[in-house]
Amino acid sequence: MNVLILSAYAAQSHVHWQQSLQAMFTHWQWHILSLPPRYFSWRVRGNALFWSISERKALEQPYDLIIATSMVDLATLRGLVPRLARVPAVVYFHENQFEYPQNHQKHSLQDAQMTSIYSALAANRIIFNSDYNRDTFLSGCSALMKKLPDRVPPGVELMLRARATVLPVPIDFRDHEAVVPLWPGSSSRFTKRPLRLLWVGRFEHDKGGDGLLRILHKLETSPLDYELAMTGQQFRQSPSVFTNIKSRFGHRLVQFGYVDCVKEYRALLQAADVVLSTAIHEFQGLAVIEAVAHRCFPVVPDRLAYPEIYPALYRYDSCLDDPEREADSAVALLQRIATEQIELGTRPPCVSDFELDAMAPRYEHIFRQVAFPQDSQ
Repeated sequence: MNVLILSAYAAQSHVHWQQSLQAMFTHWQWHILSLPPRYFSWRVRGNALFWSISERKALEQPYDLIIATSMVDLATLRGLVPRLARVPAVVYFHENQFEYPQNHQKHSLQDAQMTSIYSALAANRIIFNSDYNRDTFLSGCSALMKKLPDRVPPGVELMLRARATVLPVPIDFRDHEAVVPLWPGSSSRFTKRPLRLLWVGRFEHDKGGDGLLRILHKLETSPLDYELAMTGQQFRQSPSVFTNIKSRFGHRLVQFGYVDCVKEYRALLQAADVVLSTAIHEFQGLAVIEAVAHRCFPVVPDRLAYPEIYPALYRYDSCLDDPEREADSAVALLQRIATEQIELGTRPPCVSDFELDAMAPRYEHIFRQVAFPQDSQ
């Protein structure tokens, strides 16, 4: 199969997904057009204009299938490059622009929301990385349609729901080198060393830095001894809470900031005991899944996509309107896992369904069904 991938805002998770597709189907021909993940509003509005002129020759090649991310203005691009209108298309949603913490947004999202609706309507199939992502997109679309002043066609949500599928981003462990577990803190046995706690979110407001700070304060007054590795990406304008955590909890930190070396990062995951999420905005939580695949116990809030991935045993109460109660629940869960599971040798939950080999047949079925509908009839 000859496939065109369009990635208009190639963030790290988008690149990972793109590489996973290529790894699953090495015998297919792949042509990739991507744009760097900056200037969000311009990326969403400008990708079709840029590609239709600067990459027209590439776009007019014969393809069996288009796979576009939800940031791509597929409807406009198909209009500007008519040949693309004849190629079956899938739009993949790593996230959606309806479910976003409104008090922190840096720009109006309605433009991006409408673009994603047009792109979804222009596609033969739309794929989401979680049920939570699909459901919040569809409910957000329905709510937006009700706000528009007039001439709003009925049934837009139903049309989109009919072409929606859920396929998570896969994790590829087939070619990973074996790593020696490496933790930069204590090295004695568990009964004589602190709990090794991992936090893998980006240093951004939607990953819940304030929640992490509250949990750390409460851990300080608990009997649980711990060390903390924070490995998320940092940005020039990261919220000040992360600097606050670094200064107040330096005695607990064994790592603060992104680990560039993949092998070193995997060694850190392999040595950790627990991966903690405090996210308020997460559509799959790929970094947490990867940590769990490396035998970390998840401690995650009971919200977002987490309930569809992890049993209730690993979820603490979600109380965004009562953050102190949420932090208390998280600390209690950390203590339970440390004393009732890790010390007793219990295994973390299985996430093998997300591995590349497990996901490949599901992806291939959908892609072939879209590209060659006559073969599936």
